[in-house]
Amino acid sequence: MKFYRKIKKQVDPENIAETIKENKRTTAIVVAAFLLFLYVLFNSNGIVARIRLEMKKTEALEKIHVAEEEQKKLKDQSKALDGDPKAVEKVAREKYGMVRENEKVYKVVPKK
Repeated sequence: MKFYRKIKKQVDPENIAETIKENKRTTAIVVAAFLLFLYVLFNSNGIVARIRLEMKKTEALEKIHVAEEEQKKLKDQSKALDGDPKAVEKVAREKYGMVRENEKVYKVVPKK
């Protein structure tokens, strides 16, 4: 007993339309699967939108972390200024350029 295998036609660019006509069901399934893939990828709740939202979330969390650090620093500075007159004087001199009465200020200008 001999068994013979059916030899399938190879798909050439010339007879691709003919192959599509012969395999309508397979073509319909492939097209539907492709459209479904595009829908899942690009719809408003799709994968691309999800990735974009995850990136925005990461950026927002980073900004929150930076703001919390700055807030902590300012709270520490505020506590230091509440009870320490030397700290108040230091901030007044460095940040606002204030001087005491009868005090002379010398500025050093670097040579260019």
